[in-house]
Amino acid sequence: MSTIQTNRSVAVGGVGNIVAHLVSLFASWKDTHVTRRELSRLSDRELDDIGLCRGDIERIARAH
Repeated sequence: MSTIQTNRSVAVGGVGNIVAHLVSLFASWKDTHVTRRELSRLSDRELDDIGLCRGDIERIARAH
């Protein structure tokens, strides 16, 4: 009987891990989206002031 209970808890944990992974992926995508959006709103002058150019936005957003 303990084998069945162990397997059941692993299966439930597996589903929980999948859900947690999906939530993590969504949060990461959202952070990237927000970073990209906010940097894109800056003028070229503002980007230059912080040492960036438009070409850096995608790299910075993905590294975030």
